[in-house]
Amino acid sequence: MKVLNLQCAHGHGFEGWFASNGDFDTQLAGGLVACPMCGDTAITKLLTAPRLNLGNAKPPAEATAPAAPDAHTDSPEARWMRAVREVMDKTEDVGTRFADEARKMHYGEAEERGIRGQATREEARDLAEEGISVFSLALPPALKETLQ
Repeated sequence: MKVLNLQCAHGHGFEGWFASNGDFDTQLAGGLVACPMCGDTAITKLLTAPRLNLGNAKPPAEATAPAAPDAHTDSPEARWMRAVREVMDKTEDVGTRFADEARKMHYGEAEERGIRGQATREEARDLAEEGISVFSLALPPALKETLQ
């Protein structure tokens, strides 16, 4: 299994796991490799240090200390993805019924809960005029479907 450091044309860095370099090249040529942040398929492979599996070799004493956070896991994109995932975990997707559900909760016709969904600009404007607070949250394509 090859773990590659990848980057899209917008500078978003991410990891990709492939059976081989040839598998990566085939998927890239077919437009199957996309940035999890923005969906861009203009992907470049970054330099990656090889990992050596040395069997039962014992790590040096200094390697057993907790490591500093990895630059990829502490990047602004990674923090944003974690925040969006938390919002998704704590809200109910009501789809295109968003405006109706928000009104029902505002007027006491439905139990208040965290919801997310889609609303047109006109629906969002009408909700704001009624005193119902809403905000837009752009979801990256990777979060709109099950991640493998």
